[in-house]
Amino acid sequence: MTDAWVFPEWPAPRGVHAAVTTRDGPGVSSDPFGRFNLGCASGELVDTVDSNREVLRQSLGLPAAPRWLRQIHGSTVAELGPLPAAEPPQADAAVSRIPGTVLAILTADCLPVLFCADDGSVIGAAHAGWRGLAAGVLEATIEQMQIPASRQMAWLGPCIGGPSYEVGADVRAAFVEHAAAAVACFSATRPGHWHCDLAALARQRLAAAGITRVYGGGFDTLVDRRFYSYRREGARSGRFASLVWLAAD
Repeated sequence: MTDAWVFPEWPAPRGVHAAVTTRDGPGVSSDPFGRFNLGCASGELVDTVDSNREVLRQSLGLPAAPRWLRQIHGSTVAELGPLPAAEPPQADAAVSRIPGTVLAILTADCLPVLFCADDGSVIGAAHAGWRGLAAGVLEATIEQMQIPASRQMAWLGPCIGGPSYEVGADVRAAFVEHAAAAVACFSATRPGHWHCDLAALARQRLAAAGITRVYGGGFDTLVDRRFYSYRREGARSGRFASLVWLAAD
């Protein structure tokens, strides 16, 4: 880990690489975005974001430009082939079996989850805010990998921590009604409100789907100022990227 990057600690096979950017990376964003905003959703100039994305590619020596998604807090998974489409697909997860393909998820409190097969044959990446998580985006990604869950592993990236994330009854009900065990991931704060542990919910759902090798977690984007946080910075928050890629042949 450096100030500019977080490199996942997981036993990914040779040929599978991953990294997470921080706001202290080598880019050129202006206030209030820090130096390395990679998203356009908060008003940053498109040219600046494009420049940062090119800096990202060069700094990490990526085999190709990252394949960005048009994320909408859903559960659609895009299967990405060798050539990018004219427009980013509308999806909240992606998988690929093509060497040189770089999957990218943008977040600023939501949970990024990276996947790979234990033989390096396929990779995945998912954007799991509470809506996508409740809608089954992780389960959909696991299914789209098209190999047994027992042969997959996952890494949980930086997201808002349980003590920082207060939600209402609708969010709690969305999970508890799906699985009673989810109640353990919520702690009461004030009437009708709970702290919600997104990473713990993700671990539960991954385990229920058959993935027992789960790494990462332990971050809190609200208090860790290396990361953008929508709850801390509001609509002017930038976005950081979680990336996974297969080495080019």
